[in-house]
Amino acid sequence: MQAAPVLTPMQRSHGRATASFATRLGQTRLADLAQQGSAKAMLPRVAGAVPEVVFLNTSGGLTDGDSLFYGLTLGEACHVSATTQTAERVYASRGGAAQAAVQMQVGAGGRLDWLPQETILFEDSHLARSTQIDLAEDASCLLCESVVLGRHAMGETLQRAQLTDARMVRRSGRPVWAETLRLDADVLADRSAALLGPARAFAVIALVAQGAEDAVGPLRAALGHPGVTAAASGWNGKCVARILARDGWPLKQQIAQALAVLRHGPLPRVWQM
Repeated sequence: MQAAPVLTPMQRSHGRATASFATRLGQTRLADLAQQGSAKAMLPRVAGAVPEVVFLNTSGGLTDGDSLFYGLTLGEACHVSATTQTAERVYASRGGAAQAAVQMQVGAGGRLDWLPQETILFEDSHLARSTQIDLAEDASCLLCESVVLGRHAMGETLQRAQLTDARMVRRSGRPVWAETLRLDADVLADRSAALLGPARAFAVIALVAQGAEDAVGPLRAALGHPGVTAAASGWNGKCVARILARDGWPLKQQIAQALAVLRHGPLPRVWQM
């Protein structure tokens, strides 16, 4: 019996970036910033009163054994928009998972817009990601996360990849919205409408706020971009849209149109639209 190959230990990247904000003289101001390893947090100058945080993974992507953490803490009445500098690429794994975590807290009367750019899964990639947002009783958040399966422009069709994507939003410690997506080779092979069908890019957008369900009508009116299948629903202070597309570009265009309904002001400057 042939022995299993011995894998040579490889250098791996680990990054952690956190920032906190507080209200000073009626404006949202940076209170603290910490960066470690491959994770960075930048604060570009933007027009208007809402600061923008741009997280960056300087390693250029993730593979097995890598770990990445982004954190934000917003004090009372703070409004912050956060995104990532570019798409996050997840490369082939030798078996283990790359670990990514997002943990954010929003104080009383605050608002967080968490709008990372897309995650691109490569063949044989393996990613385990957790996103947790804790809201004060009257705080709100807008979350948008998207995934692209392979490089469509290069004719790549993903056959083997693993993704576990867990999201949790709590209000005053109580879960108000939670979901976990698990994707593997069996899901990629199943083209039925119950799963992804022919889609190779997908996204979820969730607004959690008092009266969020009132946005369902305007949001549905914005979900008609060509090449995209999308639907929206609202209940109990939540408005959630799900979007499927054959490629990442129409998906991003549809996301931009949907976000224009759910937030004030332009998209983050680093988004290439």
